[in-house]
Amino acid sequence: MAARHAIAATDILPAEVYAAERSQWHQRIGAVKKLRRLAVGPYVTFYFENWQTMWHQIQEMLHIERGGEAQLADELAAYNPLVPNGHELAATFMIEVADAARRKQVLASLGGIEDTAFLEVAGETIHAVPEADQDRTTAEGKASSVQFVHFPFSAAQIAAFRRSGARVTLGLSHPAYSHMAMLPEATRAALAEDFD
Repeated sequence: MAARHAIAATDILPAEVYAAERSQWHQRIGAVKKLRRLAVGPYVTFYFENWQTMWHQIQEMLHIERGGEAQLADELAAYNPLVPNGHELAATFMIEVADAARRKQVLASLGGIEDTAFLEVAGETIHAVPEADQDRTTAEGKASSVQFVHFPFSAAQIAAFRRSGARVTLGLSHPAYSHMAMLPEATRAALAEDFD
């Protein structure tokens, strides 16, 4: 099945239909998300997005906020940019620190972290491009706890990523947070489906 690159208003279930099926959707999308999540170091978790995860996010926002048709256009505009375009991977990464005082300290030291995410595939480094919707680091150098990035691939890099058993590393090279993690094969295979 070919990857889908945009969510249309016609893809969205009516509120009452989604409400009736919500628990089933949580289970289905939860299984999809499980394969698309990877911790990098002690505080950062990457969540690789696709059409399904963003569709679910929109349905959830509409369900919770109950804004109806008036809200739908805003949600589509907010979440469609995180649906991979066929030659990239797109991810949300979260900096999660349970203790509030420690969290404040960590975020204050991680300004610009969104510019340091990378993937390594077949000896090549693919640098992340932060989502351009807004600055995710303040002028004072404090990082947002939620970051959105895109990893643009060449055709050769896509081919290398798609190879069964390919060694893929995800990392951050920030001076205050330099960590890497290998993609499990099941995650690599799931993410490979995002490419055309």
